[in-house]
Amino acid sequence: MKYKTSRSAVVSSGCAVRSGFHKPIWREHWAFRRAYLNLIEHNRRKITVPLLFSIAGYFGVEPGDLVDSDEGRLLGDLMEAFGDDIFADSDVTNLEIRDLAQSNPEAARAVLKLYDRYRLLAKSGPAANIQGEAEPFHLATDAISDFLQEHANHFPTLEAAAERIRADIDRSGDNFGHGLWTYLFNVFGIEVRLASLANGIARQFDQRRQHLLVSDILPTESALFLVAHQLGQLAAGDEIDAIIDAAGLPEGDAPGLARNVLAAYFAAALTMPYAPFLRACKDHRYDIERIGRRFGASFEQVCHRMTTLQRPGATGIPLHLVRTDIAGNISKRFSLSGIHIPRHSGACPRWNVYSAFLSPEQINIQLSQMPDGRSYFCIARTIAKGDHRYNAPRRYMSIGLGCSIHHAKEMIYSDGIDLSGESQLVPIGVGCRICPRLECGQRAYPPADYRFTLRDEIRPRSLYGLMSGL
Repeated sequence: MKYKTSRSAVVSSGCAVRSGFHKPIWREHWAFRRAYLNLIEHNRRKITVPLLFSIAGYFGVEPGDLVDSDEGRLLGDLMEAFGDDIFADSDVTNLEIRDLAQSNPEAARAVLKLYDRYRLLAKSGPAANIQGEAEPFHLATDAISDFLQEHANHFPTLEAAAERIRADIDRSGDNFGHGLWTYLFNVFGIEVRLASLANGIARQFDQRRQHLLVSDILPTESALFLVAHQLGQLAAGDEIDAIIDAAGLPEGDAPGLARNVLAAYFAAALTMPYAPFLRACKDHRYDIERIGRRFGASFEQVCHRMTTLQRPGATGIPLHLVRTDIAGNISKRFSLSGIHIPRHSGACPRWNVYSAFLSPEQINIQLSQMPDGRSYFCIARTIAKGDHRYNAPRRYMSIGLGCSIHHAKEMIYSDGIDLSGESQLVPIGVGCRICPRLECGQRAYPPADYRFTLRDEIRPRSLYGLMSGL
């Protein structure tokens, strides 16, 4: 990860020279700082997190404003791509991949796009997706994930529209649900009705009758969210279209998917207004279930909303979020914490987002450390999705939410945990192909730049536990 700072910023951030210093000492200190800054500028030293916070505090800015998270994410995606077997005979080193991401980011993105296309063709055959056809849906999903990351999952125009409409809704009824129903009828002439909808349909808009039908077997918070989502398409359509027009998304499914995602963003901003929600997060120290009770929202809805708190001057904790199913398929990923979430494959099995399945609906807490030495505080919990009816099928998923360990004390889940003890840290990685931890007993594959060696006289606990470098 590259930090956007300068020589003067680092010097001023608590290393400033004061007029009372003796001249020889001043020169000695400045010579050391100048040499250290030179190493940072040539990517031979990293800015430590404490120094970053010192800089941010000195200038009165948020630490996240000094971090170029896009480069770290780009580097992680490149490392993951070059970990593919297709590059097994290549001599490309991690240093060269890092140099590509830092020095030629546009070329690096082109390489990722080419790799995505290769993966598609490898799965579906050379006849798939010939020139002129629409983008495959899963590529559109990656494009939307990148789009949200580039905007830090924060859209001020949608926040403003939601706040304006929420004020009208609050004047329209005794509670949010009643006010929402009344607002839709008074402004758009739409009547909301609960109905028995077939074929797994959750919501259906009958434009001829101006009826918005919502499945009567949905949880209350899901039904409210779907109505707010429909309102977003109607009341914030111009704002949504403007964001999409400026996004430069690929043709095909991506614009339609973006419209759905942004309408969902509006729905979250409407049901959980920014200022009250941020205040509740700080007052209750990110107690997800308590905040969900306050706003009538589900565990997943609250976690998502927490990742959007990036308003200048009123920010929340920089969080990451990942959602996976029991087979390890990652369906949602977003990161402001600095942790890299895999783009093309499942994450490290040591992540607590997977072990959470062993303790359903309980908060699973983990202090974790990536191979680069950065530590994170992560919570995870399983959720079950299904209808309110007898013998309804259930879908089980796990939601992971986390932050840099430096923010851990701001979360209630850190109470009673020794955040400074290294023995508490669980060594994790991004994925086996790019993880350098040779001693890991949970490896599914060897690292891309290593070859494992089997010896007749030794049998390691893991097949890839003993390796030798190329």
